[in-house]
Amino acid sequence: MKRSLKSISMLISLGTVLSKTGGLARQVLIAGVFGVGAAYDAFNYAYILPGFFLILIGGINGPLHNAVVTVLSRRSQKEGEYIMGSINTSIIFVFILISGFLFLGADSIIQLVGPGLDNSTHLIAVKQLKIMSPITLFAGLIGIGFGSLNARDKFFIPSISPIISSLALIIGVSIFWAYKNLQVNSNYIEMLGGIILAQATLIGAIIQWVIQIPLLKKEKLFKFKFIFDWRNSGVKEVWKIILPATFASGMLQVNVFTDLFFASNILGAAAGLSYANFLVQAPLGLVSNALLLPLLPTFAKLTLDENQKDLIMRIRQGFIFSSASMICLGAIFIALSKTITETIFGRGVFNNEAIQLVSGLLVCYGIGMPAYLIRDLLVRVFYAFSDGDTPFKISTIGIALNAFLDWFLIGGPTPWGDQLTINLGANGLVLATVGVNILTCSILLLKLKAKITLLPLKEWLVDLSKLFLCGLFSGLVASKINSLPLLSYNNSWQLIQLLVSIFMSLLLFCILSNLLGIKEVSEMVRIFKSKLNFLYSK
Repeated sequence: MKRSLKSISMLISLGTVLSKTGGLARQVLIAGVFGVGAAYDAFNYAYILPGFFLILIGGINGPLHNAVVTVLSRRSQKEGEYIMGSINTSIIFVFILISGFLFLGADSIIQLVGPGLDNSTHLIAVKQLKIMSPITLFAGLIGIGFGSLNARDKFFIPSISPIISSLALIIGVSIFWAYKNLQVNSNYIEMLGGIILAQATLIGAIIQWVIQIPLLKKEKLFKFKFIFDWRNSGVKEVWKIILPATFASGMLQVNVFTDLFFASNILGAAAGLSYANFLVQAPLGLVSNALLLPLLPTFAKLTLDENQKDLIMRIRQGFIFSSASMICLGAIFIALSKTITETIFGRGVFNNEAIQLVSGLLVCYGIGMPAYLIRDLLVRVFYAFSDGDTPFKISTIGIALNAFLDWFLIGGPTPWGDQLTINLGANGLVLATVGVNILTCSILLLKLKAKITLLPLKEWLVDLSKLFLCGLFSGLVASKINSLPLLSYNNSWQLIQLLVSIFMSLLLFCILSNLLGIKEVSEMVRIFKSKLNFLYSK
């Protein structure tokens, strides 16, 4: 029996909330133990390529996942088994080669992605990359499994799987923390901490794949048969989407690479970028998984001409939901950046300097939240049309532009010194990515309008402007409430003030958007209430 979109969304939200809670606990622990020190700074460089594959290829809403969902949603179970056998064979072969390349070329890769790292940080990163190199193989297997399960309306296991990685890291870092206090050799401790971070990440990836196996067997999708059949129409369609879509969806990850390349000369910038990005990705991922994941099969089934009105309605629903949620949350992050950073990370070795760094980055990320999620939505609409070429071409331009903006906004560094007077530091790296995502969204909307001529783009942009106005006022109110003097300056009162500021900002945003006639926001509130009731009843 097919689940409704509402029940699917609720199930995904429950799993995602659990995963995000685990992720928060992980990052709080890492911040307290490592701060913005060498071990975690190095980890962010070593994790670039394994993370690229784990997030994009193995992650929910990644190109492999989306391609498998799109193709299997239209096929019978028997045909799906054959297609998955062929895709599994190809993925295993390709990703074993990539894993070997990462292991053997670890030193050169770290030198390429972090040319400004000092020697000790470089050595830690090389060791970490060698340990994590097998993650690429498991990423491919995870992505295939998630896509197969989602195509059979199995959403809960994929949505909770990230908590496995978080638990593995929490256990590993906790053991290191206990051992750390017994040692005095700082260089040895940094190296050991880096090794444990890498080992725990690898173990987490392996377990993410292992927990899929029972359900895959039940759905008769876990069959390792070596099938090389590139002529099958379903196999062709999967690869037709995967290859360009990997590059297109990987635009942000490639931009992360360029950000870290230029950040390697900025002390603690890589770690700071990671902490700030986590704070943004937590709510962004929650909305993305709850909204975009169930909409993808719907898009794929509505691409025929006779379903165009229903497709436009679904796209608008996704567009307004994405815009409203991210503008509202972005306003909160911008208005309360320092308080949020201090409340979540401000303990252990995470000092005032780290708080200032991360809170500034959080403001920049908050500005770009709407563009990031809208872009994800639009890319998935193109996937539903089996069109990965358009996002691919636009992303190619975006990557080149991001690299230039990174260089420009941190002073134009060259071997002969900085060539420009403007230097925004790590903040400039984030703003460069934000600018590229805004441009990408604009082009994708125009391209979609050309593909779907009845798309009421002007009407949507008017509503988007109204939402930005709501975000401006709700953010100002949050900032004002948070700046009021407290009766007592202890942690409890500060937390209460932060929560009140967030609540009043959310309330005002909903009230204003309703007054301005954005009916989808009322629907979002209704869905949110129903999800709370659903979770409470469980």
